[in-house]
Amino acid sequence: MTIGRFFLWGLLLAGSVGSGAEPPPPDHRALSAVPFTEVKLNDAFWAPRIRTNREKSLPHNFKWCEETGRISNFAKAAGLIPGKFEGIYFNDSDVYKVLEGASYALADQRDPALEKKVDEVIAKIAAAQQPDGYLNTYFTLVEPDKKWTDFAVKHELYCAGHLIEAAVAHYQATGKKTLFNVALKLANHLDALFGPGKRHEVSGHEEIELALIKLYRATGEARYLKLAAFFLDIRGDKSKRPKLFGAYAQDHMPIRQQREVVGHAVRAMYLYTAVADMASYTGDAGFIEAMRAIWEDVVHRKMYITAGIGSRHQGEAFGDPYELPNDTAYCETCAAIGLAFWAHRLNQLHGDAQYADVLERAIYNGILSGIALDGEHFFYVNPLASAGKHHRQPFFGCACCPSNVVRFVPSIPGYVYAQNDAGIAVNLYVAGTATVAHGQMKVKLVQQTQYPWDGKVTIRVEPEHAAEFDLALRIPGWCEGVTLALNGQPIEKLEIVKGYARVHRAWQRGDIVQLDLPMPVQRIEAHPQVQANAGRVAIQRGPIVYCFEEVDNGGPVKDLVLAREPKFSVEHKPDLLGGVTVVRAQDRNSRTVTAIPYYAWDHRQPGEMIVWVRQDGKPESPAADATWQGKLYRRYADPR
Repeated sequence: MTIGRFFLWGLLLAGSVGSGAEPPPPDHRALSAVPFTEVKLNDAFWAPRIRTNREKSLPHNFKWCEETGRISNFAKAAGLIPGKFEGIYFNDSDVYKVLEGASYALADQRDPALEKKVDEVIAKIAAAQQPDGYLNTYFTLVEPDKKWTDFAVKHELYCAGHLIEAAVAHYQATGKKTLFNVALKLANHLDALFGPGKRHEVSGHEEIELALIKLYRATGEARYLKLAAFFLDIRGDKSKRPKLFGAYAQDHMPIRQQREVVGHAVRAMYLYTAVADMASYTGDAGFIEAMRAIWEDVVHRKMYITAGIGSRHQGEAFGDPYELPNDTAYCETCAAIGLAFWAHRLNQLHGDAQYADVLERAIYNGILSGIALDGEHFFYVNPLASAGKHHRQPFFGCACCPSNVVRFVPSIPGYVYAQNDAGIAVNLYVAGTATVAHGQMKVKLVQQTQYPWDGKVTIRVEPEHAAEFDLALRIPGWCEGVTLALNGQPIEKLEIVKGYARVHRAWQRGDIVQLDLPMPVQRIEAHPQVQANAGRVAIQRGPIVYCFEEVDNGGPVKDLVLAREPKFSVEHKPDLLGGVTVVRAQDRNSRTVTAIPYYAWDHRQPGEMIVWVRQDGKPESPAADATWQGKLYRRYADPR
């Protein structure tokens, strides 16, 4: 069997994946994530946001799901109450995402009121499920005779995928199977309908593929992995599906032949997340090469400095290479979340810190900007410049972004650490504790840091008994001059492999690792072909991208021009915007100007905002040169 149509299906049937007595598939991942249930954060940055998510965002989203009929649709579909379907045909998915977020919150802290609310909603969902496992309130209430007839638009498989994701999270967080059993029954229904010798269809909006792989990991049931493989293999294959959905849905050619990211940004990210997941089981060279090429296309030609993706409003889609306008940037919050999913999977597949670098850039910038500090207002679109009329909203008719960010924020603990047979990797720097299973023992890690405002990180290593293993510390791509010490003694020569500083030793309880990541202010230049940024620079410090707002600078900022060699200073202001470090510089008239973190803009008086500002002496039409090859952004540190 060669790589091609039905390659994965054939591989799985050949016995690489089994159910019951059959052996599990090989795991080609270089790393596996430490579960979110084993990581507790207590830092000053993420812990308050996770608390706000639990106390404000989740009740807010539940309230809106109730007021817009999203929850009552299930009761109506179950015949518990009379009434007609309300909203958009894919509204079920928002309820599922909110439940997933609630599950992560319950894993972090038991909350009887929240748990009761979750149980009540799950009961309505379970009641709405039909005897054969089918579950979709739109078709049950509006078009019961047209189920599984509109795969391009009506999103039945998309909704099913979000149900499965919520069910897995709820089971892992609480141990309850109330929602999990609903998901199993639905997945079995899908498996009876789709596959070789059955129906050959794919979803116009990808999601079911990654969800089925999650369900496989939770159950070990091979049928779910095989079905995900089937959906991936027939996508873009005219010989199996003569009528394709086209580039907008990444359905224009077989996935293994794809080399460029196109179409709807969220759909692409969900698809490629599943592809990376599948490659972790099969080692499929065709999938891995496609992911390599598409990743390069995204991060080196089509990604904003904030890790926002999808520059075009039309179709919520990717544009041409270097088509990155600022004031008209779309950068849907969901797309940045999807990029984080994909980067996380590729980091696990390859054990390479470059993917965690993009994950970090996304969570501190393109994702975090999508939710207000109060936890109750949201951006759907995240532009990099504004005339002062773009503001967060309490909800949207299409509410994918509020419900998506409300499930992502409390899942942050699951992105911090990873592991393999050699040891433990630290991907994100967040104060808190983690319990990592390594071999036959557990290792407790206690991390202390003021990150992202300060690059000093202390990690106490507490194995159950003395043991030899690696501790791999990600060295962010933005950082130069890193230093590392072990029990107070500097490590003179760092062993850095794929972006990780590797410390190998026989660890004793109480060993202390001290990492210092210098955080000078950096000016960033964009590739000369990014016409919107010609003659302009952006400011970054550590993982944080900055912007200028009118409220801090005494007037409009769209025409702001930095000095030729601006002298930067930083100040942490604990009482501003939830506690932020601001950056100050001089404009070309020697006036002091102030920048705040991009994620925190639009929280005060309305006014102009801009990320990319002109700098005195920079030509507006710079000539391209060979040194830009393979780069989208170039950084220059403050010479201090």
